[in-house]
Amino acid sequence: MMNEIRELLLNARQRVAVEVNTELLSTYWNVGRIIVEHEQESKDRADYGKQTLKQLSKDLTKEFGKGFSVSNLQFMRRFYQSYKIQQTVSVKLSWSHYCELLTISDTNKRSFYEKEAINSGWSIRELKRQISTSLYERLLLSEGKTNKETVLALAEKGIEMATPLDMIKDPYVFEFLGVPENKPMLESDLEKALIAQIEKFLLELGRGFMFVGTQQRITLNNTHYYVDMAFYNKILRAYVLIELKTTKLTPEAVGQLNMYLNYYAAEVNDEYDNPPIGIILCTDKDSIAAKVRK
Repeated sequence: MMNEIRELLLNARQRVAVEVNTELLSTYWNVGRIIVEHEQESKDRADYGKQTLKQLSKDLTKEFGKGFSVSNLQFMRRFYQSYKIQQTVSVKLSWSHYCELLTISDTNKRSFYEKEAINSGWSIRELKRQISTSLYERLLLSEGKTNKETVLALAEKGIEMATPLDMIKDPYVFEFLGVPENKPMLESDLEKALIAQIEKFLLELGRGFMFVGTQQRITLNNTHYYVDMAFYNKILRAYVLIELKTTKLTPEAVGQLNMYLNYYAAEVNDEYDNPPIGIILCTDKDSIAAKVRK
């Protein structure tokens, strides 16, 4: 009985939160619209707008309380100016998300982060982290040069995951581990650090990842081997095996991973699974790089 009531209350709370967020975004969008329309009626828009927002902030704060500072009203104005069609505003994001996005002047870059925040379900904290670690720039430069078509595609659709190569970022940035730079680290310590921060690790990997486990045993010819980390990607419908190496990539590491992939393909995969994917996280040019095989 308790579980049934709990589920009912949690669902109701979620519906209320969605409705409140939807109304809040609609209201702030319309506040921005009214501000812009009034400014356009003034001959001296700059001075008019500056004085109007100050007085408007005082009046609204006096009657409705917090939330109507001059800076917040400026965000509402920018909100309307950036999303002239209200239907393009996603109710999957909060007002805090949009305030963070509106600080990005490049429209393609902002659109990319908006799409990824929606598709990946980023919290505002995660959105800030991805922006601060330059995810957009890292993805573009991973090809060695900025590609205009890639920029436009990322801005329009976010990261598409149709093939294993779409899934891989190079380099991965694991600054959330707090690992000192230029300091040797054991593979077992790296594994423990990633497990301790598994939620952030999954977000860094990308969409669709589910954690299976660490040190997954494989037995071949009566000899036991262990896969460092195993995941399943529900979008690609494939197991993803990760090997951790705190050295540069070696042929031995590639051969070992291929052995694991062959085992999973023959013994673990279901009939509807695609071939397993292998990633070797290794140090290369003082960063953690990724190599993929399948």
